[in-house]
Amino acid sequence: MGANVYECMFLLDTNRVAGDPAAAAKQLHAILERNHAEVLASRPWDERRLAYPVKSHKKGLYYLTYFRTDGKNLATIERDFALNETILRTLILHIDPKLVEKMLELGRDEHAVALQTVNEPPTEEESSEERGPRRFRRDEGREPREPREPREGREGPREPRAEE
Repeated sequence: MGANVYECMFLLDTNRVAGDPAAAAKQLHAILERNHAEVLASRPWDERRLAYPVKSHKKGLYYLTYFRTDGKNLATIERDFALNETILRTLILHIDPKLVEKMLELGRDEHAVALQTVNEPPTEEESSEERGPRRFRRDEGREPREPREPREGREGPREPRAEE
């Protein structure tokens, strides 16, 4: 079995990380290396207020890491992450081999998060492109139809027919 590349997004406890973020990163790398994973890229992503409390925390630091390991090592890596008190949540995703280089490039870019936090509204041209082609209603451009009779079972019990 060959080694795969994985993306892991951590949600870290800001109270424990605030004093020394480098030590927290070292702790994450140590867990990965102890479980035979090679760290390819790693950096803080964003610190923000959470939409809902996670383990009674209202704020968290998102930390992004890319690593390479065999799939059989994932179970022990996830268990070690769950036992670490600094880590509130983790999400590990397998990266398609075609996307590895581009994802690592973004993972190493310190300003990549700025692309997602820009608050400028899109121009009219950009917003129409994002919406895609205009969808037509099913009956648009057709002649109006005669109303159909209700089908059995939708209107409740039916009246007995004369031939029954």
